[in-house]
Amino acid sequence: MVGDTILQDKLNKQQRTWLITGVAGFIGSNLLEALLLFGQKVVGLDNFSTGKQKNLDAVQSSVGPEAWSCFRFHKGDIRDLDDCRAACKGVDFVLHQAALGSVPRSIEDPILTNQSNIDGFLNMLVAARDAKVKRFVYAASSSTYGDHPGLPKVEDQIGRPLSPYAVTKYVNELYADVFARTYGMESIGLRYFNVFGKRQDPEGAYAAVIPKWMGQLLRKEAPVVNGDGETSRDFCYIDNVVQANCLSALSTESSAVNRVYNIAFGERTSLNELFASIRAGVAASLPEVQTIEPHYGPERAGDVRHSLADISLARKYLGYAPEVDVKKGMEMTVKWYVENLG
Repeated sequence: MVGDTILQDKLNKQQRTWLITGVAGFIGSNLLEALLLFGQKVVGLDNFSTGKQKNLDAVQSSVGPEAWSCFRFHKGDIRDLDDCRAACKGVDFVLHQAALGSVPRSIEDPILTNQSNIDGFLNMLVAARDAKVKRFVYAASSSTYGDHPGLPKVEDQIGRPLSPYAVTKYVNELYADVFARTYGMESIGLRYFNVFGKRQDPEGAYAAVIPKWMGQLLRKEAPVVNGDGETSRDFCYIDNVVQANCLSALSTESSAVNRVYNIAFGERTSLNELFASIRAGVAASLPEVQTIEPHYGPERAGDVRHSLADISLARKYLGYAPEVDVKKGMEMTVKWYVENLG
């Protein structure tokens, strides 16, 4: 993993027990791999609604039998309070990643999104509170900024939500704040900006743009760009997100707790630039894709035009120092997809 130098001392000083919800998903499995490689004990919770057993198998193969013996898996659902309570027993830190992502999915099925992202989140807060975990770190979202036009995005300036998904992620922040003030719980919310990297699912109707385009180009198909391609995002490689989660859990600064932070790289990339980067990477192994041009379709409902994060708050309070930019992250991501899907 990139970024070992920042986390090495913090994680190697003491073995702790971490709970990762959504452990079989993209972000969850990368957190699992990193923590096991750092000699930590990990409990995982997943119902496989979007997570994959193959992600856990890949981590097991990567870390080896000794590290894998420090992992305990619960098959369960965050919508079931008993499952949440069972997973939280004896845990020091919770890294809550489980949720139903995707703006389009939330527009099509707001009830299911609410059940997972709000009911499930509240269950996890209650279970973590009752288990007296030291800190609850959760996946928030840049979708919370909604229609606020300002760039870069700063944590205390948000607009109106543009999708049911955005509503649920904002409610998470409100609940975490109430639990901090009412019950004395320590929590930190991480507003992710367009995370990408290995093991991100390229299939399905709600696949994120990078793995979806990657899979299409590996099949020599022309991807569809929503809008004119000048929509831009702050893409953030997975290792930066792993670093942010670990730093959030381990911070000893009282001023760092009970806040939300932007987690991104702090640079803007247009969809046209992104496509050119992915195509060039895949073309190194499949030269024929270099001639593939994308199709341009309508803009996607619920999307914002531009997104860019101000990450100075995370730098100041967490010591967050993202080491992998989009170019380097894309090189590693393309390599993984070519090796595993090509």
